[in-house]
Amino acid sequence: MRWTGLIAMLALAGGATAQSAPQATAPVDGGVAITDQNRAHLQQIGAEILFWSQAQRDGNFPHMEKMFPGHVVKAGKKVLALPPGPPLPISAADVDAFMAAQNVAGLIVVQQGAVRLERYARGLTREGRWTSFSVAKSFTSTLVGAAIRDGFIKSVDEPVTRYIPDLAGSAYDGVTIAQLLTMTSGVKWNEDYTDPASDVARMFSIPVPPGMDATVAYMRTLPRDSAPDSKWVYKTGETNLIGVLVGNAVKKPLATYLSERVWQRYGMEQDAFWMTDPSGHEVAGCCLSVSLRDYARMGQLALEGGHGIVAPGWFAQATRAQAETGAGAGFGYGYQWWTYPKQRFGGVGIFGQSITVDPASKTVIAIVSAWPKATDQELSRRRLAFVERLFAASQGPLVRTPRRR
Repeated sequence: MRWTGLIAMLALAGGATAQSAPQATAPVDGGVAITDQNRAHLQQIGAEILFWSQAQRDGNFPHMEKMFPGHVVKAGKKVLALPPGPPLPISAADVDAFMAAQNVAGLIVVQQGAVRLERYARGLTREGRWTSFSVAKSFTSTLVGAAIRDGFIKSVDEPVTRYIPDLAGSAYDGVTIAQLLTMTSGVKWNEDYTDPASDVARMFSIPVPPGMDATVAYMRTLPRDSAPDSKWVYKTGETNLIGVLVGNAVKKPLATYLSERVWQRYGMEQDAFWMTDPSGHEVAGCCLSVSLRDYARMGQLALEGGHGIVAPGWFAQATRAQAETGAGAGFGYGYQWWTYPKQRFGGVGIFGQSITVDPASKTVIAIVSAWPKATDQELSRRRLAFVERLFAASQGPLVRTPRRR
């Protein structure tokens, strides 16, 4: 898996010369404020997050609001109950071994709306939050589905430039919202974090015209590489564009819209925290801080179809393979959701964050971690194998426990 999510840190580390924001920016409902005094410190954090010690990861991943600016996603008064279900038939020793080997801070298995396994470690509690990294992309795409239901966006077949006029005349002419969601725009992009000349490294390094979003200012300079729909290329910058698009359509901060349409309506339990860049916009491709149970509820929302929250059929389209990623048979990419064999789907973030959904058994597994590396093929392989064990253990009859909102 690529280093998805680092771009959010680079966004927060954008130089003062690349921003048109005022000298001091106060946070909205949470997080630190950006000032001339702490801007350099924030830049350093952004550059060094991949090299934090294990103690720093353990200490910072559950408390990102102490280090970065952001907006609070407020929960409502009604909470979607996740009652206890029959314990999953898997040994505690095996769970302990997996969590220790993967530096897991939280693991939950929800089947048919009931909690069959829930474990915490590394100081995380049920009341705590943990950063999402690129799992946030799946939350952002859900806001597109909500905006279509609410009439702010007509269809994913509409051109992106209808909602982001500043992209007119660029390589995004003729690109649809669906092609942004599936990362098949055909616009040239380099997401190599080891290359200082890559787009992902340079995106917040250019001067921004007054009144223009920093992401848009850079993305409109990109050339075309291929015809739309002909090639999949992972582009965190395009998820950030989706955030700009939704914000322009609904005319409110993404955190506010996520609170109104998902957190309060579906019944999330804890407030969330969404990091913002120095211009005050949520970094749509990354960096939500969410409780473990609310990560599971997000998977449950997608599993259930999001009735009354997103447009009819939204999740059926969002969570099926819309593009081939080259990862092998059964693997693909939907609307900012990864798709897997056996009709499963999920969200993934660096350092071991994941939501995985199995529609066949109606099971959601959410894991938050502090891996010693941003990405690691062996850790990924072992996590996949353990998730498969959890899904296998969930097979068989289950008496559904009535849920209350």
